[in-house]
Amino acid sequence: MAKKKTKGAIIYHILVTIGAFIMVYPLLWMILSSFKPTNSILPTATQLIPTTWTLDNYRTGWKGFMGYSFATFFKNSFFISIVSTFGTLISSAFVAYSLQRLQFRMKRILFVLVLSTMMLPPQILMIPQYMWFRRLNWVGTYNPMIVPYFFAIQGFFVYLIMNFIGGVPKELDEAAKIDGCSYYGIFFRIILPLITPALVTSAIFSFIWRWDDYLSALLYVTKPAMRPISLALKLFNDPSSGSDIGATLAMSTLSIVPATILFLFFQKSLVEGIASSGIKG
Repeated sequence: MAKKKTKGAIIYHILVTIGAFIMVYPLLWMILSSFKPTNSILPTATQLIPTTWTLDNYRTGWKGFMGYSFATFFKNSFFISIVSTFGTLISSAFVAYSLQRLQFRMKRILFVLVLSTMMLPPQILMIPQYMWFRRLNWVGTYNPMIVPYFFAIQGFFVYLIMNFIGGVPKELDEAAKIDGCSYYGIFFRIILPLITPALVTSAIFSFIWRWDDYLSALLYVTKPAMRPISLALKLFNDPSSGSDIGATLAMSTLSIVPATILFLFFQKSLVEGIASSGIKG
């Protein structure tokens, strides 16, 4: 029996390793190909390890195009992602606390409406949102990509934080009320510190989603100096700006660095926020 279990474990780990390599192979190819000379990337596409290593793609790619370096595009992406993530966390936490702890009229209806936002594909809302933002003269600015997230428009984060708050004992709220805390005091002094894992999880997902958001940038950003990295990578290969596959792969590799670092630093809190539902009483 012990030998059978050992053989089964070996076979299982071999299959999992092969599957993981297949899944990660395109990413490895992109990273390693970014160190190949541009003229040898396509002829040696089936070769994973470069025979000649070079940093020219990174030097060329960082210069950007149309007079703007990729430092400008990275700065734009950081601004959009950080500010919209901050708005998402604040608004989602407030809404989640209200729906989980407070009692008011039409609470269930509002909860259903919040959940319904998770079921609507964003493409359905694309045209009416664009018309609305155009009437507000927001097209050509970052407002459509930032301001809506201060109003808890992503039901996923509200639902995630609600579940976490639901695991916090209500006795803590009652004890805080006895000590004279208002609803705001309970939220900031009791609830907010205890839901840190859920907030970290929401922050990571929100940052990555905003960082990778290509469609919104394509719709609302009109000036070259305001382009985020997601749009710049696409335009990097437009006929009007030239095409350099080596530089594109190099900048694509750099574009995944912030999200990777964020995940590595907060991996523990991310797992805790997903796996647990709060503090059990």
